[in-house]
Amino acid sequence: MIAKRLFRACGYRLALCAMLASGAAIPGGLAAPAAGLDPHDLALLDRLTWGVSTSSAEHFRALGTERWLQEQLHPPAGMALPDAVKAQIEAMPDVHKLPFDVALAFEAQARSANGVVDPDQKKAAQQVYQGAMNDRAKQAAARTILRALYAPDQLRERMTWFWFNHFNVHQSKANIRIFVGDYEDRAIRPFALGKFRDLLAATLHHPAMLRYLDNADNAAGHLNENYAREIMELHTMGVGSGYTQADVEALAKILTGVGIDVKQEDPKLKPELQSQLVREGAFEFNPARHDYSDKSFLGHTIKGRGLAEVDEAIDILVHHPATATHLSRQIATYFVSDTPPDSLVQKMAQTFKTSDGDIAAMLSTMVHAPEFSAALKPGMRFKDPVQYALSAVRLAYDDKVILNTAPIQNWFNRMGEGLFNHETPDGYSLNSASWNGPGQMMVRFEIARQIGSGSAGLFKPDVPNAVDQPAYPLIQNALYFSGLRQTLGPATLAALDKAVSPQDWNTLFLSSPEFMR
Repeated sequence: MIAKRLFRACGYRLALCAMLASGAAIPGGLAAPAAGLDPHDLALLDRLTWGVSTSSAEHFRALGTERWLQEQLHPPAGMALPDAVKAQIEAMPDVHKLPFDVALAFEAQARSANGVVDPDQKKAAQQVYQGAMNDRAKQAAARTILRALYAPDQLRERMTWFWFNHFNVHQSKANIRIFVGDYEDRAIRPFALGKFRDLLAATLHHPAMLRYLDNADNAAGHLNENYAREIMELHTMGVGSGYTQADVEALAKILTGVGIDVKQEDPKLKPELQSQLVREGAFEFNPARHDYSDKSFLGHTIKGRGLAEVDEAIDILVHHPATATHLSRQIATYFVSDTPPDSLVQKMAQTFKTSDGDIAAMLSTMVHAPEFSAALKPGMRFKDPVQYALSAVRLAYDDKVILNTAPIQNWFNRMGEGLFNHETPDGYSLNSASWNGPGQMMVRFEIARQIGSGSAGLFKPDVPNAVDQPAYPLIQNALYFSGLRQTLGPATLAALDKAVSPQDWNTLFLSSPEFMR
């Protein structure tokens, strides 16, 4: 009754805002569509991808539910991006260079800029240097967006975002901007559906993480506990899981000497330490900076012997029961609800333990559980800003490849969830309450209008004197009539019937409570 009064008194969009902010149930239900996917499969497809599109629905229907799930959980090697997307990515500078080489090049550019004598020319050279670093971060974000929109292995892309957020780094600290794309491409995505231990180890060896959480400054006699604390609090066991400050200190000592080195020559070491030096790209284990004392960590005695201590500590953390529970709850929150059922979390945690931390196996347990099926209902999961914007573009343009990701990057930033832009290591919130306030809704309505009314700059290449390519969002299509329409409540259907133009109809649909969830 309150919602109906809001619709009459305040207008459709303000009523949507109030309903979304209050958490009110969306009117109407899921009736059987006339053709195409049934409501459960449509909801499943939407939940495990970056949004339903005509081509993704057709592919799902062609394979059937279980074959599609297996393809997503275990993507075949032949799965590839469309040629038009690959061409955009291949044109980006440094896309195939390793962090060591990228860092060397930028350090040389910085030395050159700082060596300029004339003050004005020096300032200009330094601005060029900073601009080049900023461009690398923008290009990394562009790759993320292009893959999210067009990669056939959609679940891997959803999990890539999840794990980046879980192992968060902030692009604006130091020179992380030049590493962040490689961090996602080489430390996160390849392991997003694999073994958690491999994922944790890959992030630990990457210069983006070592710089962000200050382990590059962690040395014997000059202990820095930042990374050690966050590994236990955020990355593995979770808050309140039984570790102590003594465990944090022990892990920090284990991690001494683990850092970054982008010099071409090896550090000078005593002869007895030279065999313990490890250099892999920009990663370095410097034995001269390591604390070789024995450590007591989570009830285990770890003998002081160098980098092998780190491997032993990783094994202890990965196999700790608290890690299985913490990761399972985080993943279930991401896909199921703000408060996932404990029964589901425990099933996933048990799979984590029995599969030696196999992420795809955990996800399989989740999606085949009755608790997950029960959550595939209208209004159960509110879209965060990234999912909202990407799902809107996927629905509006399907497999028509955009030529400029800058508008989407801007939308993410306006909604408060910019890529690589969360300052603290806890990552963006996974809870709906963080994203459904009135201010957020008004920004979404404006974005819906931009997407619904025309190309929104998505088809104007980000180069000087570019011409905007003709493009129009087609949302009221066969997918809408065969499936999506049946997910809408009476109030939304009535509002859509009153649309005065196709642009107005698109805007109202993308602003609807049903599309927000």
